[in-house]
Amino acid sequence: MTLRSTISAKPQVWATALAIAVAVALLAYVFGRGGYVVTVMGFAVIYGVFVTGLNLFMGYAGQASFGQNAFAALGGYGTAVLCADYGLEPIVALVLSATLSAVIALIVGYPTLRLRGHYLAMATFALGLITYELSIEQSGLTRGFMGFSGIPPLGLGRFQLLSERAQLAVFILIMLLGVWVARRLRGSRFGRALLAIGESEPAANALGIQVFRYKLVAFVIAAVYASVAGSMFAHFVGYISPEVFGLSMVTLSFTMLYVGGIGTLWGPIAGAVLVSFLPQLLRGFRDMQDIIYCLALIVILIFVPKGLASLWSLAVRRSDVPAER
Repeated sequence: MTLRSTISAKPQVWATALAIAVAVALLAYVFGRGGYVVTVMGFAVIYGVFVTGLNLFMGYAGQASFGQNAFAALGGYGTAVLCADYGLEPIVALVLSATLSAVIALIVGYPTLRLRGHYLAMATFALGLITYELSIEQSGLTRGFMGFSGIPPLGLGRFQLLSERAQLAVFILIMLLGVWVARRLRGSRFGRALLAIGESEPAANALGIQVFRYKLVAFVIAAVYASVAGSMFAHFVGYISPEVFGLSMVTLSFTMLYVGGIGTLWGPIAGAVLVSFLPQLLRGFRDMQDIIYCLALIVILIFVPKGLASLWSLAVRRSDVPAER
């Protein structure tokens, strides 16, 4: 290894060590504090899974989707019905719900993904609205506005995650598995094709990339992530209602993506944690809480337009030492 490569690697090592230290400190605080902090972190991890999948479709492939909440609803209600009404094991229900979401995403995405730009955004937005209305109208299955209760915690057989700390620990492992899969996909031929599509669809098509097929596969994978997140929410809270998977979920997920850094690996996770904890940090401001929250997000988007993940590369570049001649 040359002197230049050794010197250039040091800032990256320090940046990685700092990021790991911050993550460990945050988890130590959450597990040590317990109570409501564990609940907030649980929601952050669930949204972390959701936006990691959405990032594959929006950040890598450069496509707009306003309807991923539909697949989260399928996962949530699917696992609720299978567990509460049919007595299936939570893990089995989660897998079956994710499989159903993948099949529906394949069926819906085949005609929808032939649209582009604003038309695609509106079509996916309509998908979310239709699912929301169905969750209200089909009260015999979803119990409408009354909500679905009695959903057991995640587990298999006698091994039930009865405490929130235990559920959070398993949820973090699921999130890390999702990030690992996203990382492997990004470095694969499939991921490189998605990045090429995100840069320019005509150019990707000219290179022989089957644009529609890759977009459809990315859409299905994002739907599986969303379904798993919806199932995790149902098991974590034990209760779901149509409002959980409404327009607020779309707004939150977009905020997390752009605040954290769309198109990056860890940016969506950082955005999910920040957006989940920021309102809790501002609770002392009472009536000014929403205003300060919005101002904080605006400041982040103005001064860090590429998201929190861009601070990583910026810190590495500034701390890089030029090699001696």
